[in-house]
Amino acid sequence: MYKTSLKFAEDWHDDNFEERLMGRQIVIGDITPLLSDLHSSFQLSTIGSSFEGRNICKVSFGSGKIKILLWTQMHGNESTGTKAFFDLLKWFQDPGDLIDLRDELIAKFTIVAIPILNPDGAESYTRISAQGIDLNRDVLDRLAPESILLQDELQGLKPDYCFNLHDQRTIFSVGVPPKTATISFLAPSEEKNRKVTEGRKKTMQVISAIYHDLKGAYAEHIGRYTDEFYPTATGDNFQKMGYPTILIESGHFPGDYERAVSRKLTFLSLLSGLIHVSQGDLRNDHSIYFEIPDNEKLYLDVIVKNVQLNGRRTDLGIVFNEEVAEGNVVFVPNLEKIEALDAYGSDKFIDGESLVFKSKHDAEKWIKIEFN
Repeated sequence: MYKTSLKFAEDWHDDNFEERLMGRQIVIGDITPLLSDLHSSFQLSTIGSSFEGRNICKVSFGSGKIKILLWTQMHGNESTGTKAFFDLLKWFQDPGDLIDLRDELIAKFTIVAIPILNPDGAESYTRISAQGIDLNRDVLDRLAPESILLQDELQGLKPDYCFNLHDQRTIFSVGVPPKTATISFLAPSEEKNRKVTEGRKKTMQVISAIYHDLKGAYAEHIGRYTDEFYPTATGDNFQKMGYPTILIESGHFPGDYERAVSRKLTFLSLLSGLIHVSQGDLRNDHSIYFEIPDNEKLYLDVIVKNVQLNGRRTDLGIVFNEEVAEGNVVFVPNLEKIEALDAYGSDKFIDGESLVFKSKHDAEKWIKIEFN
């Protein structure tokens, strides 16, 4: 049995992450050459098409009895999980000094992954599909072809665990004073009372093991996403069907708008989860899951303190919205809050005591000039 801290894997990632996948917008055309370059031990197949006719593929590898189903970009503009998954694929092909660990995982797992489940949304850099459907709320209605393909794979594989990879907005925070939620986890609920079922316990145990591995260096930036039950959500329903589903939310790290840090933490989370599941090294006390701090929404990109607006002193909270302009993702400043923001964290604080605005419109004009 191979035992390791994640330090070796972190060092590997620093030097060997998949450099061909960069930026916030990742589309099918970006991953196609990487899939074509996969070693012959990886099986690549097209499982169907999106609403607009883009191919949706799956990658299968490993020969073990433990079955894993993983998917990324269910929301088209949430690409960090895709990049982390391709880092994992690269690690499985060239693990450096961790060959023994790689071989152990290959022997124990059968892994099926769908990178970019929502290629239409990825192309237009939107959360929803080309039909205007949130695939993460379509598990019951099955209106989108992408949703049907995912559920077909679920029923065909009948996985022991699922990994559902998402991105989280900058506004999500952890702790007091608020820090960025760079990575967050969720064991989805199966019903509105959020009962801790046996299936949820299994999910919580995996998340607890991952948390134990990550928290040394990143404890202030790890959060637990709300387990409010969503009757139409994918994770909640897969969990209810008996398929333990680990939801990973890749978030923001101060100043890191390319999400390199959360990409690495997502890669490490996937590898950590696989290691602990393969070795049966899961913490029996699932309650450790509840030690992970709750996500809050107490973070902003910029806070301008103590401006004068309409004759009174207040703070301005600015959030950067992501938009595509001339093929590039740009961050557009938006005035999100006008209130005392002492309870909020931010990447940047500006002393605004000398700033005087007659109206909200004047403040918005200043923000556009200042941050563009």
